Amino acid sequence: MRAASEAGEPSQGGEALVLWHVDGPVARITLNRPDKYNALNLPLLQELSRALDRAEADDGVGAVVLAGAGRAFCAGADIAEMAGLSGLAEAERWVAARAEHFQRLARFPKPVVAALHGFALGGGLELALQADLRVAGESAQLGQPEVLLGLLPGAGGTQRLARLLGPARALEWLWSGQRMTARQALELGLVQRVVPDGEVLAQAHELAARIARQAPLAVRFIKRCVWEGLEMPLAQGLALERQAFAQLLATRDGQEGVRAFLERRQPQFQGR
Repeated sequence: MRAASEAGEPSQGGEALVLWHVDGPVARITLNRPDKYNALNLPLLQELSRALDRAEADDGVGAVVLAGAGRAFCAGADIAEMAGLSGLAEAERWVAARAEHFQRLARFPKPVVAALHGFALGGGLELALQADLRVAGESAQLGQPEVLLGLLPGAGGTQRLARLLGPARALEWLWSGQRMTARQALELGLVQRVVPDGEVLAQAHELAARIARQAPLAVRFIKRCVWEGLEMPLAQGLALERQAFAQLLATRDGQEGVRAFLERRQPQFQGR
């Protein structure tokens, strides 16, 4: 089992904004502004995108765990950045610069599991919503409190919550700005597991590793079909699924899986 751990680029204060650790087929990317509850400023988001580029280029990485250092996953956007904005054009540039990095995570082709502890609020929850699956600690608090500042979620919160929860439930949480507990999030389907606080990273890693051990091409194609299919009419989504099936069947791994089943042995997938 390979293992590697190192920091990303340092911030002006000398601390790395993103930490990188590889354990077997799983890369853990950790937001590292613990004194700010990992508030999302632009330099941190830029480092996150670089770490995702690295994970995508590494054929040994089959899945990613996204985590936060210190006492929280992420408490949201860096409010200090917003305080200095003036005028619509400047606000639009700020939103666009951040959205680019959120979209980088949303478009990441490998599975991503978010490990949520402490706060996952505002932009922090929006970041977690870009992941495919979420594991939360028992005391985690989730929410979109932007309405309390006279704002709304600007990095996907209104759209992704509505798709995950349905519009009425999403509106209830978005309009109230209230925080939900991990158990409430589990009941709503917003997180897939609630575990003891001290086991969040281990459980997220176990889930990511289990997925990473599957046939890598099949895992990627499944992710693409699910997320892209949600944006399509049913007939178009079914066509996407059929095309993906045919493409996989024509690969070395697809044929290996079929032969292994007929020969009653374990398949040896190579990602091609």
